[in-house]
Amino acid sequence: MPGRGRALMVMSLSLLNVFTVTAALAVAKLTPDRHLSPQPPSVAVRDLVPVPASLAIPAADPASGPLPDASTLAGRLSGLIGGPHAKINAVVIDAATRRPLFQRRADQPATPASTTKLVTGVAALASVGPAHRITTQVVQGAGGRIVLVGGGDPTLTALPARPGAGHPRWASLLALAQQTATALKASGVKQVHVDYDASAYRGSRTAPGWKPNYVPDGEVAPVSALTVDEGRVSPGDSSKRTRVSDPPVAAVKQFAQLLSKNGVDANPGRSTTAQEGAARLGAVQSPQMSVLVEHLMTESDNDVAEAVARQVALKQGRPATFEDAALAVEEVVAKLGVTEGVSVNDGSGLSILNRITPLALARITSLAAGDDHPELRSAVTGLPVAGFSGTLSPPRFGLPSSQAGAGAVRAKTGTLAGVSTLAGLAHDADGRLLAFAFMAGDGKGPVDPGKLDRLAAAVAACGCGGAPSAGG
Repeated sequence: MPGRGRALMVMSLSLLNVFTVTAALAVAKLTPDRHLSPQPPSVAVRDLVPVPASLAIPAADPASGPLPDASTLAGRLSGLIGGPHAKINAVVIDAATRRPLFQRRADQPATPASTTKLVTGVAALASVGPAHRITTQVVQGAGGRIVLVGGGDPTLTALPARPGAGHPRWASLLALAQQTATALKASGVKQVHVDYDASAYRGSRTAPGWKPNYVPDGEVAPVSALTVDEGRVSPGDSSKRTRVSDPPVAAVKQFAQLLSKNGVDANPGRSTTAQEGAARLGAVQSPQMSVLVEHLMTESDNDVAEAVARQVALKQGRPATFEDAALAVEEVVAKLGVTEGVSVNDGSGLSILNRITPLALARITSLAAGDDHPELRSAVTGLPVAGFSGTLSPPRFGLPSSQAGAGAVRAKTGTLAGVSTLAGLAHDADGRLLAFAFMAGDGKGPVDPGKLDRLAAAVAACGCGGAPSAGG
């Protein structure tokens, strides 16, 4: 296997660093489209599409190349960061050995913004597993009523399928209505009241540390176990970000309308809790957790991240609240060995109260890239490719000062007012796989994400290898 790993490493490096249309197309095929709602599903779901060989993250093999000389790397990065007053916390570690190669306040917590999603995604994969799916169902209720039961699936959509869409197929409310109508008509039912059950989630629908404008501006919907099209008022129009104020109520109204279109006169009803073991009339499922994690990494989808965090809470036997989801995520990453440096209040990173150290982010990333935890792999295959995909699409990594990182860096971005972060992986010029985290700003002034691109590019361009590591 080591020989195969080295061969994949060489292939990956040679292809990743060639700026061609072919590479760009390969990247486009790697990840789902940017928004869940404007890219609707068909009835079924599909498995995760294999990552093209040209963009695969090879196993973190200690023999893949010599370790960079720490002093040389430090000289290059320190020059870009600036003097001691520069508001950047940073770390670079060897992905295979976890050995720190560069540290600048690496153990001091900073606001992670959306790099929080790295922690959320890894925790979900480690707890519920990459094959886990989230179910939305309709069951028989009391008094001849039926109940639409939300399980927390953020992909549930009422939009029709788009033939040939190059992305995972999301769960379809249309399919659920067809299944339910067929079952009801088979029983002779032609008129029904539809109640709804969103009790899988509890507590507040917004997190501590969320700014009041997040929901009105469409950054995220009020978090609920029953939401259609991420609560978007106009899901078919990506230019409109407005969200509904009460996602479960909007969902049951849409479902009742769809039932009526399928031959069963339906009226939306009230909130309830479905009886355990109630007869099922229909069900649809989300894509696998691996697909959800890839999507939330690539596109930094806040709604999917919050749903994924709650799946961790449920798996850990906790209520699906913001507080318990955060505690569950912290518990899971602690079991993976990252016991310090992670304190979160949500799954998306919108909370300005979150604090994570660069060292914790780099360690979590290297865990997902290594051989010991293959179940975590989609947390890194979903990372945007610098200069090509997701939140690192052009103009990121497009300037001469950062182009060395294009194709060779995969990283999660993070942006809040006065904060910019970047955490991920880079192959250096000697073929070594390195994990890094750069966290800039304190929320009180402007920050330049381009500086973080230049730092990551410097890591990728460093042909500053020393002696190979022991056993290499």
